[in-house]
This record gives sequence, C-alpha cells and structure tokens, in this order.
Amino acid sequence: MRELLVINPNTSASVSALLQRHVQAAAGSHVRVRTTTTRFGAPYIADEASFAVAAHAALDAWAADLADTATAAPDAVLIGCFGDPGLMALRESSPAPVTGLAEASFIEAARHGRYAIVTGGERWGPMLQRLALSLGHSQQLAGIHTVVPTGAQLAADPAGAQRLLAQACADAARQLGVQAVILGGAGLAGMAAAVQPQVPVPVIDSVTAGTHWALRSPPLPPARATPGFDIAWQGLSPEMQRLSPTA
Repeated sequence: MRELLVINPNTSASVSALLQRHVQAAAGSHVRVRTTTTRFGAPYIADEASFAVAAHAALDAWAADLADTATAAPDAVLIGCFGDPGLMALRESSPAPVTGLAEASFIEAARHGRYAIVTGGERWGPMLQRLALSLGHSQQLAGIHTVVPTGAQLAADPAGAQRLLAQACADAARQLGVQAVILGGAGLAGMAAAVQPQVPVPVIDSVTAGTHWALRSPPLPPARATPGFDIAWQGLSPEMQRLSPTA
C-alpha cells in the first residue's frame, strides 16, 4: 500500500480533517493517507508574512514526520495549501516526490487550455501570479479572481460559499474566455463538484488535482543521508536539528 503524507501548512485542525477526508477519497483505498498539521504559524494563510512562516512550518512538519518511527516513510508528499509554501525547500530535502495544491492544479488545468483561478482572500492574487510565474505556468493563466471572504470564512458557510463561488467561476469563465477554472484552496475541497453545473467549463478541485498528481510522481533517486541539510543550523526544532550532519 502506498503512503501519502499531506502537510497542512496552517495550524487549523479542521482544515487538516477536511484534507484527510477529501484526499483519502481522491486517492482510493489502495493508498494510506495521513495528514499532519504544522506545529506553529497561522490558522489561515492570508498574506506574505503568514506564507513565509508556513514554509518553515511545513518543512518542520515534514522533519517531525520523518523522525517519527511509528510512521512509514511516505511515497509522496502533498502540501495542502493552494500556494504551496515551502515547495522548493521540501522538494530539495525530501527523499519522496513533493507537489502542492497550486502546482498540481496548474498542470491539470493547462491540459484543457487557458485557465483562470478563483480563490478566497484578496491578497492571494499577486501571490499566486508570482507562484505561477516561478513554476513556469503563467503562460496559460488568463487571470485570477479572488472573492473577498477568505478560504476559512468560505469553509465556515458552505451554502453561501457555493453561491458566491459558482458566480465567480462562471464570471471568470465568460469574461476571460478560458477552457478551465481552478477552484483553489484546501478549505474549498469538494466545492468544485457543487458549482460545476453552473459553470460552462471544467472546474478543477485543487485538492483532487493535488492528490492525483502527487501519486503520479515518479520515484526519486536514493536520497542523501541528510537531505537538504548540508551545514549545521541553529535554533531549529529537535527533529530538524537531527537532519544536520553534525547531529
């Protein structure tokens, strides 16, 4: 049985539970999914500062999972945030393939042609634009439509969120003339299917896309004894400190 580690880069246990449920459903019974919640940071990632902290927190959560002798080594790692904090650091450090909800969604949506993004939280617009550019996925990205409520607020009001997001996805599809719309956000897991009947193009669920692409990732070459940690660091958690070559 394959092992998929999902890292929730925020501190919300309810988001972790939502990720666990939807990722396991998307992965199927032949995959064992375990979701870990970061030990520090923000309960919702909504700006540059919380995003920066979340990258460190995600790396710390991965190190803690690696140090836990009661858990099997994962075959793949999924960053459960539509923004992928810590993606490159984890990819450099992890002996297993790593992807995030945003990167996987960009790849999936681009298979249909030009695409738009709909997500919660106004500050995410430029952050996602920069992420798409850095990952080489900006060419087919036609635009980003952010609604005022954050992902956490949308998840707290599913009925109201469904109405708002359906309209936003339909508007993005028509105004931008795209072939697909990504509905991005861990807290919005499962909502793509609910809004799809009101949207004239495919709506990509970022959690489903992330799960599928994580499990399609090819195995990596054998990792170094201390992956990603070539020099001694200071002030880290005990789990991260153990990765240091001087530990």
